[in-house]
Amino acid sequence: MRQTSSVLYIAVDALIPLRGGSLPGLDEFTAALDHEAIPAVWLTSRSRLQFDDARRKHAHTHPFIAEDGCAVYLPEDYFHLRPASDSPRTRKAATLRLGRFTCIPVADGLPAAAEALQTLSQDTGVPVVTLRSLSPRELMQNTGLPQKEAELARQRDFDDIFFFAGASDEEVGRFLAEGRSRNLQFRQHGVLWSAAIGPSVQRCIRELAKLYDRALRYHAPTAPDTRPR
Repeated sequence: MRQTSSVLYIAVDALIPLRGGSLPGLDEFTAALDHEAIPAVWLTSRSRLQFDDARRKHAHTHPFIAEDGCAVYLPEDYFHLRPASDSPRTRKAATLRLGRFTCIPVADGLPAAAEALQTLSQDTGVPVVTLRSLSPRELMQNTGLPQKEAELARQRDFDDIFFFAGASDEEVGRFLAEGRSRNLQFRQHGVLWSAAIGPSVQRCIRELAKLYDRALRYHAPTAPDTRPR
């Protein structure tokens, strides 16, 4: 790995939408970062599989953080180091091999969140519909995506995607409050929600920063999320 002045973390969902073109200037911005040997770590709410097309299209070769802080994904041979952590959760499964990536899990993997979500719905009496439960046609209608992209949207490693089925605002509030008391974390994306156990963007960044420090043999400052100008 080349010496670098910093590591840049960029939230890219607004820059690279699911439908339509990317933000003008993004490729030039990332090329400039590569020229200066500044790694750009992308953050997304999408899954590993759902995010693959965007990475290939923009030739992104650095690690990324997916599913709203559920895990770090390292491209093959990006680091010639074994990830290490003082976290009891991470020691239980320091790394996983998922597809072409070495994954550092932060959240509990599926089906943990899916089972907790189903139990929560039953206990609170608030109906929810998961993307996993939909037919291909229903999936396309509820995501607004073509069939192939819609299928990728429900293939997750850690969080479970769902929507509320006719629940009132009061019921939704009660559901979310009870879920949080059970260690579920929720993220809203339009009408869709994600539920996960233990996600943390901050922990993902800390785990990745340790690897950069070990690979570079010094501490590379991290820069906040930014947008190309």
